[in-house]
Order: sequence, then C-alpha cells, then structure tokens
Amino acid sequence: MVVALGIAAVGAVVNWLTAHWWVLVVLLVLAGLVCGSWLYSRMQSARWEAVRAQALRYQLTQLDALHHSRFEDAIRDLMRRDGFPDARRVGGRGDLGADVKATDPYGRRWVIQCKHRRAGTAGSAVGTPDLQVLNGTARQVHGADVAVIVTNGRVTAPAVTFARQQRLYVVDWQTLGVWAAGSRPLWELLGAVPPPRRPTSLS
Repeated sequence: MVVALGIAAVGAVVNWLTAHWWVLVVLLVLAGLVCGSWLYSRMQSARWEAVRAQALRYQLTQLDALHHSRFEDAIRDLMRRDGFPDARRVGGRGDLGADVKATDPYGRRWVIQCKHRRAGTAGSAVGTPDLQVLNGTARQVHGADVAVIVTNGRVTAPAVTFARQQRLYVVDWQTLGVWAAGSRPLWELLGAVPPPRRPTSLS
C-alpha cells in the first residue's frame, strides 16, 4: 500500500511538472545561478589568497612572539609564498625531525625542522644534537633532497660545521630575517642546493 501511494505521488508530481514545465525551467535557472555564484566566490577567494601569499612578510619581532606551532605555520606559509603549493606543517609528537614538508617548482623535496626561541637570539642556541636528528631522518625517513633547520635564534659554530659536512642547510635569525621580510625564495638565499629533479620552465 505504501509503495502504491509512493508511485501515485511520483506520478502526480510528474503530471503537475508536465503541465507546469516553466516551474522546472525556473528551478534549473536558479540552481545554475547559485552554482555559478558559488564557483565565482571560490575563484575570487583563491585569487585573493594568491595575492595575500605573494605579499606575505614577517618581521623577526613578529616571529619571536609566536607560539612554536604558529612559528611552524609561518614557515609553511613562507614556503607557499615562494612557490611550494604543497607545503604543509607536519610537526608534532613523533614527527621524526620534520616540521614542514614541501616540493619546490624544480621538483626538489624539502624537509624543514623548526627551532623556535621565544627570546630570539637571547634564547638557547641550536646545537649539533638538533642537526644530528635532522641528519638521521630527513633523507632516510622523509626522502628529502634539501634538509633545512630554521631558527629565529642562534646556531653554535660546531653545529654550522656539522651541517656543512653533512650537506644540511641552516637558516639562522639573520637569514630568516632576510627571507621573511623580503620576496626572494629560500633556495636563492641558501645558494648551493641540489640540482632540479626534473626539467622545468624555471630551470
């Protein structure tokens, strides 16, 4: 009986729409307008996000004041500004030395470990043990072509030497200040990074 009533109701609706076909046309036009408006809004948001990302700038005092997790977000956003569309923050418990991962326009895979110091250069220096963690996991675990440690603080001289020996890259407060406040991509500031994985229009 329920099935029969359902069939009858569907039949009645179909008959009514057949007699009032213009209602269906109006509904379709309205649906098209709603979908078009939604798509236009999404496109505009994407354009404004791209403009915002290109204009992204930080001063060191701003970075110093961040929580360590927000500092990782800021580094991710700077990577996106530089043309790393897949940059994402992966830091947290059990991150195995990777806080931000990204692929640059040349196909190189970047793994970044962030060391935030609320006191900036007055805080504790990043030392060799921090670089050893990155060296032990960046390539073997995360498949990095470019392994970087970023800090808004100081880096000890032995750590810098160790990084050079192990082909790691150090972004200390001075380099971070230039990168965050300017518009040059990080690979230009670091210099001798590995060659592109694949030919691109940029290479």
